[in-house]
Amino acid sequence: MVSERLLGLDIGGKRIGVAISDEMGSIASPLTMIDARSNVAQELDQLIRRYGISRLVVGLPIGLSGREGPQAQEVRSVAEALVESLGVELVYSDERMSSAVAEQALISQGTRREKRKQHIDAMAAAVILQGYLDHQRWKSGR
Repeated sequence: MVSERLLGLDIGGKRIGVAISDEMGSIASPLTMIDARSNVAQELDQLIRRYGISRLVVGLPIGLSGREGPQAQEVRSVAEALVESLGVELVYSDERMSSAVAEQALISQGTRREKRKQHIDAMAAAVILQGYLDHQRWKSGR
């Protein structure tokens, strides 16, 4: 398996959740949350340099019907502008149900309601990234 670290992003209107993979590309962990009104490219660039990131995995909000709506187009627009300035590879991953899974994980960890809001975006990014990593591992094992 190729050794590379990836960042997973859950892009929202107010916050961007960020997760990171381990060096073996097996496990995703929540990393941080970035205010969407800040200089997102600069903050991501710092993370990319610090961790040697080669690829961004961005959650794409696809409807349960499988169709992309206006929110998916907005995410694509933000993600493509970011990678143009960052110079890393971009892949999309279906993010259906990632926030619900993230919230359940935080609840099961005993995270109090007022703290969950601070952590949900990074946890959702970890769910998105873990799904991508698992799919890549499944594809390579076929």
